[in-house]
This record gives sequence, C-alpha cells and structure tokens, in this order.
Amino acid sequence: MISHREVLETNQMISEANLDVRTITMGISLLDCADGDIKRFNEKIYDKITATARDLVRVGEDISKQYGVPIVNKRISVTPIAVAAAGCRADSYVSCAEAMDRAAKETGVNFIGGFSALMQKGRTESDKVLVRSIPAALAATDRVCSSINAASSRSGINMNAVRKMGHIIKEMAYLTRESNSIACAKFVVFCNAVEDNPFMAGAFHGVGERDAAINVGVSGPGVVKRALEEARGADFETLCEAIKKTAFKITRVGQLVAQEASQRLGVAFGSIDLSLAPTPAVNDSVAEILQEMGLEHPGAPGTTAAIAILNDNVKKGGIMASSYVGGLSGAFIPVSEDHGMIEAARIGALTLEKLEAMTCVCSVGLDMIAIPGDTPAETISGVIADEMAIGMINQKTTAVRIIPVFGKNVGDMVEFGGLLGSAPVMPVNPYSCVDFIRRGGRVPAPIHSFKN
Repeated sequence: MISHREVLETNQMISEANLDVRTITMGISLLDCADGDIKRFNEKIYDKITATARDLVRVGEDISKQYGVPIVNKRISVTPIAVAAAGCRADSYVSCAEAMDRAAKETGVNFIGGFSALMQKGRTESDKVLVRSIPAALAATDRVCSSINAASSRSGINMNAVRKMGHIIKEMAYLTRESNSIACAKFVVFCNAVEDNPFMAGAFHGVGERDAAINVGVSGPGVVKRALEEARGADFETLCEAIKKTAFKITRVGQLVAQEASQRLGVAFGSIDLSLAPTPAVNDSVAEILQEMGLEHPGAPGTTAAIAILNDNVKKGGIMASSYVGGLSGAFIPVSEDHGMIEAARIGALTLEKLEAMTCVCSVGLDMIAIPGDTPAETISGVIADEMAIGMINQKTTAVRIIPVFGKNVGDMVEFGGLLGSAPVMPVNPYSCVDFIRRGGRVPAPIHSFKN
C-alpha cells in the first residue's frame, strides 16, 4: 500500500521538481490476428488494438486527476509486425503501419510501437519485407514507431542488418526531408532489445509476454537534482544514498499508477521502467544532474563515471520499490530532448565519441542525435556497429536513434518539436569505414555468451 506520507512527498515532488509518469504503455499481442490475406490481417489488428486499448487514454487521465500525478503520454506497443504478419502473402507492410496509425488515432494515444523485426541472428522473408517497408511506412504515418534488433549477447551481431540500416536511415531522412527528416526520430536499432519497454521509439510487445499488459515508465530528473542539491559537497557514499532513496520514491509513484491502471483496465500489470527520461524543459534534465554532481558540462572528464554512478544507484533504489522493474531502467541521454545536453553539444563539450563512451554505462545508447544530411550510409552503419558491439560485449541494451538531417550541416540547429526538442547538428568522424561495413555476415557471439 502507498502510505499517506508517501502521498505528501509525491505531491511535493510534482509541484517543486517536475515529477511525472512519462508514459502508460499498453502492450498488445497480435499473434492471434495472423491471416494469409494482408487486408484481412490489417482489419484484425485494427479491431484488436482499438478494442483492447479503447479506455487507455480515459483511464490515464482519470488516474492523473485523482492522484494529481501528471501522466504525459499514453502509448501502445504491439507484437513485432515481422512476426505477426509472417503468414501474409505480401511484398509490403506499409498498409500494416497505416492500420496501426489509424488505430492509434482512434484510441487517442500519442504513439504506437512495434513496426519491428528481430534480426539478431538472421532474417526471415517477413523480416525482409518489413525492413524494405520502413522508410515509406514512417513517412506515411504520424504515430507509428519502428525498431530493429540487430544484435544480442547470445547471438552476436548481424552485420548484414547493420549495413542495411545505414541505407534505410538515409532513405527515411530523404523521404521526410521537408520536416527535418523526422521519420528517423521514430526509428531505432537495438542490441539486446527488451520485450517490455514502454518508451518509444523502441517499444514492442514481446512474444514472451501476455496477451496484454500495462508497462509504466516513470521519470524524475528534477527530483534527483533536487536531492543532490541537498547533498552538495558531500562524499560519493552520501551522493549515492541520495540517488537511491530518491529513485525508490519515484518508482513508488509508478507502482501506484501501474496498479491503478491495471485494475481499471482489466489488463495485467507488466513492469515499471524507472528510467530518468528528460524533456527539453529546464529542471527536467539529466545533464543538470551531472552538473550538480560537479561537472561544468556533460562531456567534461569524469562524465562517464558520473553517469555510471547515477545509473547504478537509480537501479538499486528503484528495484526495492517494485517487484516488477523492467524495461530499460536507468538514465537516458537523448541529446535533443535534454536542454543541458543540447547546450553541451552546441558548445562542443559533448561529442559523438564521448556520448559513445557514456553509452557503455547508461541505459540505452546514442539517442536523438542530429548529424549532417550528407553523412554516408556506411558511416551511419559504422556508428550502429560500434553501439551493437558495446551492448553485445557488456551484456546490456544499447541502441542508436540517429538523424541525418537532409540539407543540414554541422552547427545548424534543428527543431523536431514537442518532447523531441531540438538539437545542433553534430560532426561525425570523416574517415571511411566502407570496406569494414561491406564485409557483411555475422559477428559471432562473445565467449561469455556460453553460459549453459
């Protein structure tokens, strides 16, 4: 049970430190929608999504009003379409994305994820169709998000998929060139993707999940920053304790919302993702936490150590507050969605290489990074390969959401709008990796993958 004291503390965190529940995401299985006819399949997935999630937005708003907890987004994730549509006789899945988009608009959710494929070890014919469909699908829809899992610690890296992703991202950038290549902001490449992630663009409902589940993503960078202000100048043990205690309180809020949503919707409670997800607003920034820890700007020496401390103690505190912590859980470092990261990148304190180092210890990877539109596809694939290797070797989830903004050059500012924010176009190492990427094939799993 949530105590009266916790309610009072929660109200204070909301009013003074920008605490919110970033998303309630309903995962929905589409496995029972399988059909050989793609038109019929699309009808089935639309009907199931709209029927299952018809009350999601209303319930989220009711909980927010009752408890005074801001719930920023309501979202849906579905079974990877490359899996669910595998029985269809079709050479394109764009119509599936359009059916998903219509369902998202009908239910009123902000985004729907799951236009996805799991390709860490190879690819099926359905995977091939989905990958070919991604650029047109994301250009033609407003709320659909897409992801590819191209590597895992158990399977290695599918370098054929990594090579292809560079070209897919370039094509998306061109097709949405009139809107700052926005389709790329709805697409992510993973290593070790998780099945219960409530955050976009990488959310999908894993095949090991229930028919439907509620996954909640909480966020509270401002709350952590406030706690660290009270521990200013203290040693690292004190700092770590402050982060853990704060993460516990934040996660309890998510637990309350998840339990209420599960009960009211009649859908099983899945997991709490306790990631510190920033927004472009002041006082809602992971970068500000790093500065409160003693760094002039993110990117300064010590940044990787600071993000490691933050990430580890967020997990330690959060896992004591809920029996079902899942998703990604930790600290996100999306450049465009964090005003402190934006400024650090703008002045050159934060580089692509330093961000890559930080991803060794943070929750995800290179996220919402704008690069010049003329960056070669093979260079983008090389950046993806580096992140896949970090995830594979370290047995953690890593990802790349990178945006080669058509017509933009280093130093230009790009506006994406809303929670996606804005970003300076960052320089990319100019030296070629073409011959490396063109080798293709599969990088075998590392030696520590043999655990049976």
